[in-house]
Formats: sequence, structure tokens, C-alpha cells
Amino acid sequence: MNINPFDILKNAQKIQEQMGSIQEKLGNIVVTGTAGGGMVEIDMNGRMELTDIRITKEVVDPADIPMLQDLIKAAFANASEKAKEAVTAEMGALAGGMGMPPGFTG
Repeated sequence: MNINPFDILKNAQKIQEQMGSIQEKLGNIVVTGTAGGGMVEIDMNGRMELTDIRITKEVVDPADIPMLQDLIKAAFANASEKAKEAVTAEMGALAGGMGMPPGFTG
């Protein structure tokens, strides 16, 4: 079996281009989650990023809503970053155990 390294590189580049296209499409997906019969709503994109929060005045004092929305966004961003770091660490340990080169898992 004769494997051409240039074919492998060409396929890897094609896959990378497709992944970029998929990432772009995921950013354009918007879903809305609700709780409390619509009293709290969040919008999230396909990359699992929180894009908006809406809290009705029935839940809290209307003056507190903007601050509460900002705090929730910040907490979500912080938790997301920690989750990404944990996943990266786990993937790195897995790849290291398989003899993968450093940085291979992203």
C-alpha cells in the first residue's frame, strides 16, 4: 500500500476548511431556552455561547434586571471557560497516553 503524504495534507486542508465553515454556521444558529413560564429566557448560539438574557419584572425589581442579566452572562462565560480548560486538560492527558504530539488536541 503506497500512501502519498501530499494527498493526506490535501485532505487535512479540506477538512480544516469544512470545519471553519461549520463553525461559522454554528455561530449563526440561535436557540431560546425558557424557564418559569417565560419569566426568564436565554438565547444561545450553536457554539454554546450565551448571547442574550431576558428577565421579566415579575421575577425581580425592574431596576435590578440589567445588573442581574450582566452577572448571569459573566458567570456563564466564566463557567464555559473553566469547562473548556477542563476538557482540554482531559483531551491532553488522553492524547499524551496515546503518544500524540503536544498541541495535537488543540
